[in-house]
Amino acid sequence: MNHPPQNSQGNSRRLGWLLAVPKLGIVLLLVALLALLWLLHRNEAEEERTSLIKDVLWLEQNLRFHLNGNEEQLQQLALEIADLPTGQRRFRLRAEHMLKNSPDIAQILWLDRSRQVVDALPTAGNEPDSNAAGPPASARAFDVASRLGKRQYSAPYFLEGGRAFVELHVPVFHERRVSGMLVAAYPLDTLLANQVPWWFTEKYKVEIVDDNDLQYATKTRIQGNSDLRYEIPFDPPGSGLLLRVTSYHSPDNTLQRLLVAAIILLAAGVFLSLWMVRDLMKKRSRAEEALRAEHAFRAAMEDSLTVGMRARDLEGHVIYVNPAFCTMTGFSASELVGHTPPMPYWAPEQLEETLAMHQTVLAGKAPLDGFEITFMRKNGERFHALVYEAKLIDGNGKHTGWMASVLDITERKHAEELARQQQEQLQFTSRLVTMGEMASTLAHELNQPLAAIASYNTGCLNLLSSGQAAPQDIVPALEKIAAQAQRAGKIIRRVHDFVRKSEPKRAPCQLGEVIEDCLGFIEAEARKHQVRIECDIPTLPPIPADRLMLEQVLLNLIRNGMEAMAATPAADRVLRVAVELGTNELLVSVSDQGCGIAADVREKLFTAFFTTKQEGMGIGLSICRSIVEFHRGRLWVEENPLSPSGSGTIFRFTLPLEAA
Repeated sequence: MNHPPQNSQGNSRRLGWLLAVPKLGIVLLLVALLALLWLLHRNEAEEERTSLIKDVLWLEQNLRFHLNGNEEQLQQLALEIADLPTGQRRFRLRAEHMLKNSPDIAQILWLDRSRQVVDALPTAGNEPDSNAAGPPASARAFDVASRLGKRQYSAPYFLEGGRAFVELHVPVFHERRVSGMLVAAYPLDTLLANQVPWWFTEKYKVEIVDDNDLQYATKTRIQGNSDLRYEIPFDPPGSGLLLRVTSYHSPDNTLQRLLVAAIILLAAGVFLSLWMVRDLMKKRSRAEEALRAEHAFRAAMEDSLTVGMRARDLEGHVIYVNPAFCTMTGFSASELVGHTPPMPYWAPEQLEETLAMHQTVLAGKAPLDGFEITFMRKNGERFHALVYEAKLIDGNGKHTGWMASVLDITERKHAEELARQQQEQLQFTSRLVTMGEMASTLAHELNQPLAAIASYNTGCLNLLSSGQAAPQDIVPALEKIAAQAQRAGKIIRRVHDFVRKSEPKRAPCQLGEVIEDCLGFIEAEARKHQVRIECDIPTLPPIPADRLMLEQVLLNLIRNGMEAMAATPAADRVLRVAVELGTNELLVSVSDQGCGIAADVREKLFTAFFTTKQEGMGIGLSICRSIVEFHRGRLWVEENPLSPSGSGTIFRFTLPLEAA
């Protein structure tokens, strides 16, 4: 009789469990829906931020590639106008082409060493803009580029009207010295207007700001405020600039649609739930496809680089090389990745030096401006490489290794060596020209000892033919013949030493002996021009120098001084050579009492192929300055205050006492 109640209680419990299961299912479904809504919202925010970062990186790379292209064109233009005599015509031709193809460049200037405008495009008229040198930020960039010999961007600055500008300074070299500067002025608002596509501004607001949040330029087609933004250093041009991109949410009812979908899911059951899962899977598939396309795009950009890229971990193992590096060394990526030192592209003869630099890089002490090293291709060929090392930082900001950019500079090295050989040939030619100009005077000087030798020889023959000559009568004549022969031999030896071709080599030498040899060499020409040479040479220590080069400098300056006194009265034709001993250097001066040098001529006096002589080549003083700078000294010109006419000239140059 107790079974029915027990059965009823059992059925009730079962019914309760059956009713509780759908309720629990509904609760679980609601929880799942709420969690799904939250996850979808979070995923949407993450996708929006990821899209923003990718677009910002794309925009930054697009701007950087554009500016790098302009830098290379200006660098090529600097080389062309430095080597060609028609530099100004070439400048205008190339500058007009650049301005047409790069409308974001407002003006291209060509400045000389003193920051004076040589030419400019565009100009207000036919003459360059006299104010093209720019504000202090431009002057600082000019000085840095001149000192480093490398292209340099200026800090941003504002001009009247509120427009912000930044300038690119590219040095112009002549004979391995900075002879001028090419300057490209970029208005930052114009740069954004031309390089930021219209579709980008439909989604984002693009700004160029600094660390103090000062805005220099902006471009957008939408209004409003948003907290979703991303900043990245704007490099180049750098100087503390940031590229800030702000994303604006498009007004939609995504949350409302999701709530409606949740209600439909509650009503439709498992089928619609599965449909939602299917829809999410399709979205995920599309996201993965977009990610693969983005990865392929970045890989294609990386493979198109001509600069070798090599990544190593903190232990020195190679973990990545790009195709350009493989092409440069001749090894495949599989042969290099995972390899440990010594690397197969290290030159065996420089193994110790390369290993020492490898340890320096791993210790974080690599030079910031890069270092040069010799690598070996797979076929054994050596090549010169310029390497820049930078830290490899992962997505969590952790230092995981070192990334190197490798440039093959073998051709540049060959060009520098060819320029050096051409400079040596020019110096040798200058000595031959000097020798040719002095040939007639030396011939007259040699004629005197030769005539004396012939005269003494005739006298000895006459004494011997008379049969009355005693040996003691002939000895004095023979001694005089020997003395005259030594004198002629000394003159010929000086000429031979001066015109011989030799490699520049600094060795300890006595400057006093060099000056005495020069005066002995120039003595005949000084008598011919009625010039009196005075010397003030104290006791001097030996200096590291190339004796022949110093003779060339002194002979050139002394001959220029004698020629400058051609119109000076004979009594006042005094040329003075003096040497002052300083703490770390010697100061050599050659002063004349001649016609002097005008101020406007003095500025161009040391320019190659500039001359004030009708038959001059214009290379003497330029070579003299190159020789003095080769010895780490300075050469300049001053007025001679002690000249009776008040128009004399003093050439001074310094020579260091210690070798570097």
